[in-house]
Amino acid sequence: MFLSLFLKGIVIGLAVSVPLGPIGILIIQRTVNKNRTSGFLSGMGASISDAIYAVVAGFSLTYIIDFIRLHQLTFQVVGAIMVLVLGIHIFFKDPVTDLRKYRRKGSSYFQDLLSTFLITFPNPMVVFIFLAVFASSGIVFQMDQPSLAFAMVAGVFLGANSWWLTLTGLVSLFRHKFNLRVLWWFNKVAGVIIVVLVIVTLILTMVEHFTA
Repeated sequence: MFLSLFLKGIVIGLAVSVPLGPIGILIIQRTVNKNRTSGFLSGMGASISDAIYAVVAGFSLTYIIDFIRLHQLTFQVVGAIMVLVLGIHIFFKDPVTDLRKYRRKGSSYFQDLLSTFLITFPNPMVVFIFLAVFASSGIVFQMDQPSLAFAMVAGVFLGANSWWLTLTGLVSLFRHKFNLRVLWWFNKVAGVIIVVLVIVTLILTMVEHFTA
């Protein structure tokens, strides 16, 4: 049972992380502009957020889920604004200045992890994704069986990080081909993609909310 839940968690973690949204673009951008470690730790920040929401969904913590439902639009708007600001910031980043800064001070890996966590955590839709997946799989955590819950959450965390490790590894293989001019354009394209994705998502969210 423990191994079965652990393997299911890995699959779920991969399924939740693989679609490349704004966070995926951000992780690619950090891998290209900094290094593979920076990109991977940024992905780990998102994985920690996923693991927390997996716990909430698995134990079906009613009070938390009701609070999220009640303030769902607020969470989504705040999260969208944070990612939007991030996209604009990336668009205006100067790779030359960044390279000088990182060579002089080094990369703050903890900041990379923390910033991605703070960006992804305000997205409450993740908990409902886990609720849907767990319900379809017949998975319910029991308070008197914490080891089984740990197996599932550990699997989700490992699955998500496996994807970020793979993605940053692939990007890192071609990183040496990026000169300063390509990095400059990459920042522009990544920034625009993130901004467009956020705006489209926010518009769809608002339309869905006010037509419901």
